[in-house]
Amino acid sequence: MVAQRPYKQNLILMGSSFDITVIAEDSVKANEYIQLAINEIERIEKLISSWDKNSQTSLINKNAGVVPVRVDKELFQFIERALKISKLTDGAFDISYASMDKIWKFDGSMSQMPSEKEIKASVSKVGYKNIILNKDKTTVFLKVKGMKIGFGAIGKGYAADMAKALLAKEGVTAGIINASGDMNTWGKQPNGKEWMIAITNPLNKNKAFGLLPITNGAVVTSGNYEKHVTFNGKRYSHIIDPRTGYPSSGILSVTVFAPKAELADALATSVFVMGKEVGLNRINQLPNVECVIVDDNGTLNISKNIKIDVL
Repeated sequence: MVAQRPYKQNLILMGSSFDITVIAEDSVKANEYIQLAINEIERIEKLISSWDKNSQTSLINKNAGVVPVRVDKELFQFIERALKISKLTDGAFDISYASMDKIWKFDGSMSQMPSEKEIKASVSKVGYKNIILNKDKTTVFLKVKGMKIGFGAIGKGYAADMAKALLAKEGVTAGIINASGDMNTWGKQPNGKEWMIAITNPLNKNKAFGLLPITNGAVVTSGNYEKHVTFNGKRYSHIIDPRTGYPSSGILSVTVFAPKAELADALATSVFVMGKEVGLNRINQLPNVECVIVDDNGTLNISKNIKIDVL
């Protein structure tokens, strides 16, 4: 039997860096598998892209406040799951965040905070309860004119899930899909050991807090240590609460472990918005979901069932 080993390719897909690693017998087979994953990720990008003016997502946005739009069952179910996460997080996660006016700049150009009036106006069209789904007709209707949906906080995770499922079905025994930090693994390393993930210290990226094994699951880290602003001594992250229009604060990074990257992706963003206490409490109520939060003081906060090998 030919020994299998990992083969890895780094690509730009969905406007982000993707690392695709497969365990295979040789580079020819590995390249075939990686190409299958690429095709699947590109297919999903076409389906959910709001940049492509011919996509179903763009069509939904174009017809906001006008008419319901019939969509593929896959997109319908994806939106349906997104709305379930919105309910679960009390709106901290919301795909209609795409309607938000971009009044916060995290590129160093902001010299003062936007006014309360501007902040309130920026979220006036946001609200997942105004996304109306008709299951029988598979239609999606945005009730408010000018409303938009977008999958920036969940799309890469979904693409990683679908690429993983396809490769597993094709007989790839193990691998990793890493969509810019949205990691999805299956199987084990050729040496029989679990894939390991390092929890980095946001205050010193060369240091890790610890290592955690991931078995056939996903792990997503959201961090605000690169994009943030500080006003009156308070640090605001680039992750904005879609309910209030104010950036989240108090947390430096959130790492979520879940069976699927789509869920981990959405929850990582939500925990930022909900804050440390509410976020941990919500995660502790979910089966097979764990979380590591690094707060503003650099303190590690972990959900109840995590076993972390502290370095």
